Amino acid sequence: MKNYISINDITNLEMAIKEALYMKEYPYAFAKAGKQKTLGLLFFNSSLRTRLSTEKAAKNLGMETMTLNVNSDSWQLEFEDGTVMDGTKAEHIKEAAQVLSQYCDVLAVRAFPGLVDKSQDELEVVLSAFMQYGSVPVVNLESSTAHPLQGFTDAITIYELTESLCAVNKKPNVVLSWAPHPKALPHAVANSFVQTMQKANVNFTITNPEGYDLNPEIRGEVPVIHNQKEAFANADIIYVKNWSSYEDYGKVQSQDSNWMINAEKLKGTNQAKVMHCLPVRRNVVIADDVLDTESSAVIQQAGNRTWAAQWVLKNILDNDK
Repeated sequence: MKNYISINDITNLEMAIKEALYMKEYPYAFAKAGKQKTLGLLFFNSSLRTRLSTEKAAKNLGMETMTLNVNSDSWQLEFEDGTVMDGTKAEHIKEAAQVLSQYCDVLAVRAFPGLVDKSQDELEVVLSAFMQYGSVPVVNLESSTAHPLQGFTDAITIYELTESLCAVNKKPNVVLSWAPHPKALPHAVANSFVQTMQKANVNFTITNPEGYDLNPEIRGEVPVIHNQKEAFANADIIYVKNWSSYEDYGKVQSQDSNWMINAEKLKGTNQAKVMHCLPVRRNVVIADDVLDTESSAVIQQAGNRTWAAQWVLKNILDNDK
């Protein structure tokens, strides 16, 4: 693997899941794979799980890590080509990416969308610039349109949660459900989850209110049901996430609390496990009577972030030998 930008960079998802679970059982099995290698973590936005799980993954492989909060610890970066830099931005990405490539063997970058200009966000300006001007592999820690480390994590977790179904050749029923949120959130997690489920051996459905359909180019032929109760019937896994409108780009059209996930809504399911990438707003997105019960898989899911990142870094290091 040269870079990890999309879940589609994983060519064999089932094999990758099994290898990641081997790392979960034996975290230090490849402790020398990253010896004398350095991972540079660049954050343009906040992080808890992504930052710490990726650092832990790197250290399990013997790598050193350096972390930079770009917007608060560094010069502001300019990404426009040919611009006159007489404003607040003091350093151009052309120099920054080349310099960082001399300090680090792998760069991992997190940069959220502005949610104002759809076309600009879909260009993935920040991530693309590091790939264009840097000279080392790049890992996507969540970009404008994708969060592939989260998507791989979710595949690992669903594999664990539904192993008994797969053992009798039954495909699990997986539902991605929109839920209310007071702020406009990106589409990245939902996009990568959709792309991951399209590669997985599951029956997959999306449910969201009218006006919240995801990018049709990513959604493809996945069925969308605008009735949440109907979508939840016989579900084995319910993945909960908010996203802003794609059609009316970046806007919050609804905060309908009837879409919040609570225990009552799980009654028509196959004792479904509930997943969320975290952080989650309790009693807005998911109710306490789900999060504080065995129905919730969010902690197991967060723990698997490490093994997803470790598998990705290991494959990049192997490619660089």
